[in-house]
Amino acid sequence: MATIVMSDFDFDDCAFERKMVEAAGIQFRSFSDARNRTPDEIIEHLKDADGAITSYGRYTAEVFDALPSLKVVSKTGTGVDNIDVAAATANGTTVCNVVGYGTEVVSDHALALTLAVLRRINEIDADMRAGVWDFHRRRPLGQVHGRTFGVVGYGHIGRAAARKARGLGFNVVVWDHEGHPGRFTPEGFPYVAFEDLLKTVDVVSFHVALVPATRHLLNADNLKLMKKDAIVVNTSRGAVIDTDAVAAAGKLWGAGIDVFESEPVSPDAPIMHAPHTVLTSHAAYWSEESAVELRTRCTQNAIDVVLGRIPENCVNPEVLPRALAK
Repeated sequence: MATIVMSDFDFDDCAFERKMVEAAGIQFRSFSDARNRTPDEIIEHLKDADGAITSYGRYTAEVFDALPSLKVVSKTGTGVDNIDVAAATANGTTVCNVVGYGTEVVSDHALALTLAVLRRINEIDADMRAGVWDFHRRRPLGQVHGRTFGVVGYGHIGRAAARKARGLGFNVVVWDHEGHPGRFTPEGFPYVAFEDLLKTVDVVSFHVALVPATRHLLNADNLKLMKKDAIVVNTSRGAVIDTDAVAAAGKLWGAGIDVFESEPVSPDAPIMHAPHTVLTSHAAYWSEESAVELRTRCTQNAIDVVLGRIPENCVNPEVLPRALAK
């Protein structure tokens, strides 16, 4: 009987996935919900697996070399930076993800962080709980009207964030690697050069994938281009911005950050002590509604490949004929 193994997961349990897989007539196994499972652990538990489901497992070239029969690795998310896609492709293994499941909730979270920083919500809340009734000590407090919201990365989430920012009353500009400065998005937002965006916006919100070209896309050097009262928001991938540089950039209005290069974040990390920051624990992707969609689509991707069908989402489609023939 074919087997799908859930090598690691970011949920309370894996009963949801087990029910779907077994209903499809496939054997299901899981091991440990600990994050960042090592290559050696993955190899040990997937020796006879046809498919794998993962949240944070490190699927390196070593893993794929040791698992020649593996047909599919299905990621419970959109980003696949924990999976060596080139090595998977060389091994004839399909890599699947779940595109678009978090569009609404992640863009909601980006705007929530923006408003919390702009209005000093967390700081005033902390004062009240300490018995201090005085918002003036947390000034300046800002408003949306008259400010410009810069969207970096115009995929599904960036597009939703732009739409919502405009709905709140922000002016909106966009940078995307496929956009041409001087032209407009289909929704009417102007494309601008990245450096021009940094120089002019009041809020910069990051919505790009983590690839070599976007690692530390915002860094100590180009932070100097930003207005002294700008806000940085990151709900994409932790390494897209240099968080230590943001923490050291005292001129900023503040920052709202949900993702970090190292998670969980050390209590000693500079960003944990930076003023005017709102930090959340990689929570932007989660809502009760989006979790059901995520888990359903991720598991169905794995089932489809194992049963010889084309999955909904595949990041290396050129390998599908080989994977389905295994």
